[in-house]
Amino acid sequence: MLTRLTRPQALAVCATPAVALLATAVLAPLPFSVAQPGLTADVLGENKGQQVITISGAPVRETTGQLRMTTIEATSPDTRVNLPQVIDSWFRTDEAVMPRDAVYPSGDDVREIEQFNRKQMKESQDEATRAALTYLGRENQGIDVTLKLADVGGPSAGLLFSLGIVDKLDGDGSGGDLTGGRVVAGTGTIDSAGRVGAVGGVPLKTRAAKRDGATVFLVPRDECAEAQAELPKGLRLVPVTTLKGAVDALVALEKGSGKVPAC
Repeated sequence: MLTRLTRPQALAVCATPAVALLATAVLAPLPFSVAQPGLTADVLGENKGQQVITISGAPVRETTGQLRMTTIEATSPDTRVNLPQVIDSWFRTDEAVMPRDAVYPSGDDVREIEQFNRKQMKESQDEATRAALTYLGRENQGIDVTLKLADVGGPSAGLLFSLGIVDKLDGDGSGGDLTGGRVVAGTGTIDSAGRVGAVGGVPLKTRAAKRDGATVFLVPRDECAEAQAELPKGLRLVPVTTLKGAVDALVALEKGSGKVPAC
């Protein structure tokens, strides 16, 4: 026997699967990670009780100021990020929604990702050392450089590693420090030829830098617009494309002479 439904009853019956479908969509995991400003570390000093840059085979300078590499902290690859979290983070300035593949390009297995990040960090350290010693013309002088940075992976500290090595060995080239006593932060990959490459999460890294006392931030030139979009007040952006360009900019800033690049 068939029973005719009233209009409200019909609407209720039709709405039930729609509501269930909407709830499923809202709570379904999405291919995103939520990131926030991470730690920074002074490559000229210690991190977690260990000297970041140790050099043997050549005299090492006493330095002032800081060169702080910057990081972001992202939800782990196995964390379920749903639509409400994405919407909430989208409208916050202290968080960012990023494609998971951009944060974890090596997959979803936590152990594999950690191994991949450690490998990238080791390769970055080797490239940074070669770039610095080549820039100084001291690549064949038997100088040994050891770089240690606990709990940090990936290649984005390369530029700061190279600058730290240059500062410890040569400073500004005339007895002064590259930093001019400032807290300088930055980010950027580097290859053995001294070319600086782009990284991710720059707006979050500028916030981490400002939080930890930086007044100058070195940014890969290709990411100027992204860095400017949410730049913290009082933080000066200096775009760079090469290690030489970064050194020249810091020397010009320190001495108050010459042109300092701007975004």
